[in-house]
Amino acid sequence: MKTAPREIATPCPQMSLNVPQGMTQVEFFNSPANLKNLAEENGLFRTPEDLLMYRKLVGHSVEFDTSIILDTSRRILDPLGRPVRRDQMKRQEKKVWSKMTQIICDYMFEKYPDPAEHLILCGEASLDSTWPLNKPGVPSIRMIHNHFMAFPMEQLRNAKEADPSNPNLTDSGHNTLFLRQLSEVYRKFLEVLDLQILSLLPAEDAALNLTGYPQGLPCWEVKGGNDKLKDQYFWYEYEQVLRGFLDFYRTFFSLVATGEERVPENSNFPNQIDDVLLGNSRFLRVARDLRERVIQDPQFANEIRWRPAYKQILFRDDNGRLIVTISQNSVGNAITELLGIVVKRQVDSDAYAAVEEGLVSRLLEVRERLLAANLGEAISAPCWPNGKYQACR
Repeated sequence: MKTAPREIATPCPQMSLNVPQGMTQVEFFNSPANLKNLAEENGLFRTPEDLLMYRKLVGHSVEFDTSIILDTSRRILDPLGRPVRRDQMKRQEKKVWSKMTQIICDYMFEKYPDPAEHLILCGEASLDSTWPLNKPGVPSIRMIHNHFMAFPMEQLRNAKEADPSNPNLTDSGHNTLFLRQLSEVYRKFLEVLDLQILSLLPAEDAALNLTGYPQGLPCWEVKGGNDKLKDQYFWYEYEQVLRGFLDFYRTFFSLVATGEERVPENSNFPNQIDDVLLGNSRFLRVARDLRERVIQDPQFANEIRWRPAYKQILFRDDNGRLIVTISQNSVGNAITELLGIVVKRQVDSDAYAAVEEGLVSRLLEVRERLLAANLGEAISAPCWPNGKYQACR
């Protein structure tokens, strides 16, 4: 079978939003009222730290698809002032966030044990203030977000090939910075991390046979597999990868923005920035070229996200290994596209109704594990008022 990105169609119901007259959907999405509606209509579980697990009604997969956000919408009314990265979370928030991630991943590994049958992934992304408000695809929730998904491999194998020039697959054209122009120095910079559980893999070794993705990104194997998610030191290393990425991103785009070769303030690895990045002629040349393009091309300049925006994912590869990778997050692209999967949501209430009970039942199963761990409280919603699925449309 040819290695190529895949495009799948996923049914979803028609959403009914009560957006006030004269207000755009994007403006409403970033209001506390939207978060209240999300919890009431699709909320599954909430912790005392305001970590909210919910059903993705317009999601990527109808096999298994749920998200966790740090819902600070009531505490922090300014949507641009909310935590959008793990390194901005409080210690207790991070502790519970990691525990919930481990429990949900455990469930997925048990429910879908065969990598030949299912692709499973957990993707964390910053949905944040670096996204222009007037752009299509602007995040509906400006806060940190973790997404858990499972895809039947048969569905992916039978899917049509996606256009490799799809702007979402190409990260709005910006992935060329990391993939074709900066891949070597990016990998070299992240090699300096002192990691014991995460083991850096040879380039392309973790790419999925079906799609060939992720392309050109550093990937680490979690030595010890899913059991290591219970180890707090794993989460320390997982955050070190993020901190390394943030240093790379800030240094590069600071150079593009100002033209000045300097180590950004509050860097995590200042010596490595000075030695590996600012001492690399290619890194400096690519930044200068991009700077000139930004000056000359206003349309391209509008796509730049000047502040760090990332996707960090855990996924199971063809060999059953648990893999970590991280990439920049540009306007419009989704977490699945890092693995070469383009999802087209199609409004089809009947098709969604046919699979909804199975999907919701699996989400309620994993919720029981969170309840058993005494992490928070269940939320009743129209489709599961008493903890059991009930058709609500």
